[in-house]
Amino acid sequence: MNDNVKIRCATEADIIAMQALIARSAIQLSASFYTPEQAQALLTHVFGVDSQLIHDQTYFVIEEQGSMLACGGWSKRKTLFGGDQAKQGVDNLLDPATDAARIRAFFVEPKAARRGLGSLLLEHCSTQAQAAGFRVLELAATMPGEPLYLACGFTVFERFNLDLPGGVVAPLSRMRKQLF
Repeated sequence: MNDNVKIRCATEADIIAMQALIARSAIQLSASFYTPEQAQALLTHVFGVDSQLIHDQTYFVIEEQGSMLACGGWSKRKTLFGGDQAKQGVDNLLDPATDAARIRAFFVEPKAARRGLGSLLLEHCSTQAQAAGFRVLELAATMPGEPLYLACGFTVFERFNLDLPGGVVAPLSRMRKQLF
């Protein structure tokens, strides 16, 4: 990682650029894991920015010389996955003493894939969640994301299929990691 790579809190002004990055990432980096129909359904109905994380200041952008290369975050709220389009109602806070913090919505610019940006973002989020009192992390991994999380010490504790409109079904994995 070079010194030009910076992590900062995402802002509402970043939403349009993040949504475009998410679309490129979701379609291009899912190609060998999901069918085009699965990737498009996930992008339409699940993937996207959860603006609550921006307000909580737990969603981040990685930039290099002003260019957005990745985004993602962690959450102290109950929602496990999904952007604003997938949410309904109040997203209650988790209790760090009994609940796992959520790792949420990691997306990398396809041309910047395999540069360690996901690992860098995960380390940053883990440190932030631990500082907030959480001792366990949990996430719902897409198939393209699962190898990263496994390499970073997460374990799969449940595999499930997400039923999406149009009869599309996408496999996901629930994963967990203990913080020390």
